[in-house]
Amino acid sequence: MPYVYIVYSEKINKYYVGACTDLDRRLYEHNIGHSKFTSTGIPWKLVYSEPYETLTEAKQRELKIKKMKSRKFIEELISKGRASRS
Repeated sequence: MPYVYIVYSEKINKYYVGACTDLDRRLYEHNIGHSKFTSTGIPWKLVYSEPYETLTEAKQRELKIKKMKSRKFIEELISKGRASRS
């Protein structure tokens, strides 16, 4: 199932927003340094996720969240806790 997800790094005090079809695999990749940006923030913790029917829908939502360019918006999403998992 496709997801939009947000992970958080206490180490660098940053959030990362992404979309994927396998949430467990993607979190694992973030925590082994698979991508350049997230390698600096290991360990990453999943703090929010939203399920979608298609990856296209998930990617559209990811872009909307990123276009907000707002930490406050991201933290409000997390506080609402819609479809979050730990």
